[in-house]
Amino acid sequence: MNGESAVKLTKPVTGRSPESSAAEKPKVGWNYRNNTYFLLKILLSVSGFIGAIIINVVFPQKAEIDIKTYTLSAFGYNLDLTMNEAYIFIVAVLILIYAGAGVRAFFDRTRRKLYSKNAAFRFAIGIALALWDIGGTKLQTFPQPFFPGPAQVIEAYLADGDYIVQNTLYSLRLYAAGFSSGVLLGVGTGILIGWFPKVYYWVYPVLKITGVVPAVAWMPFALTLLPNSFTAAVFLIVICAWFQIAFLTAQGIQSTPKQSYEAARILGGNQLNLIFHVAIPHAMPDIFTGITSANAMAFTTLVMSEMLGQPGGLGYYINQSKVWSAYYKVLAAIVIMAVLFSLINYLIGLIQKRTLRWQKGVVKK
Repeated sequence: MNGESAVKLTKPVTGRSPESSAAEKPKVGWNYRNNTYFLLKILLSVSGFIGAIIINVVFPQKAEIDIKTYTLSAFGYNLDLTMNEAYIFIVAVLILIYAGAGVRAFFDRTRRKLYSKNAAFRFAIGIALALWDIGGTKLQTFPQPFFPGPAQVIEAYLADGDYIVQNTLYSLRLYAAGFSSGVLLGVGTGILIGWFPKVYYWVYPVLKITGVVPAVAWMPFALTLLPNSFTAAVFLIVICAWFQIAFLTAQGIQSTPKQSYEAARILGGNQLNLIFHVAIPHAMPDIFTGITSANAMAFTTLVMSEMLGQPGGLGYYINQSKVWSAYYKVLAAIVIMAVLFSLINYLIGLIQKRTLRWQKGVVKK
């Protein structure tokens, strides 16, 4: 007995019993409480938009509005739509998008948490659309023509679809030329100011003086000195983005710890290595902060320059529509601006997340 006990006590444990292994395996079955809660969140996300469609169909059109039928051609087919039908179609697309996002998030814990967090906001958007539809289109209790309903805003895309696309592309071309040049010039200037004391001595005062002046204030000089209105608008966007990006880039370069430079010199780094492998990586968070803040100012400058002197663009379209009191077209252009600005911010965020991936788990988000 003693021998057997000794063998049992000294025998190494090489595995786990089937019972303990089975008990430790994660349960794959249906978690009724959590999954039912998330399905209710999906229903909450889309129910507001479903209510907006029901309101548009059921609520009578009491205000007198000329509801026109527009013909859309795509892939060799013609489709006749009124503004209300187009509105219902767009809301239905939103329902499919949010429902599909919910199904996708169902199998991902991180996405599920974010989706659940924003469910109430999506519901509120749907209810706001329904109330806007009643006050702006069905009853027109809102001051007209300044606050048209959502269906009337969508009518602008049906009536001026090609023209809106043309002006949107013009704005994107102008913005891309100005903002990309501003980023390159701002980062380059910031590196020079932050690294070389003599450049700092001569350039930084100019940066401080010119940077606080609104970019639009330079428009008379730009229109006079530059060959055409497009290059003048590009110049204004460059000036607008240059100050923010250069200032924060220089700040990031100058705040690099001396210990980092000393470590790089011990490893045999020369001046170029110190700039490109120590100073610039350390300044990257500040550089992206400058790019993000400059993006908002550059977009504002873009619209203002288009409203004051450009032959095209969304700002030009707003100005043109305002003259004819077509405020539903003004709101249609504003919606496109909001979507474009959000997409640009999203792309900048993706680049920042990729470049500063080392911050994950280190910096609070």
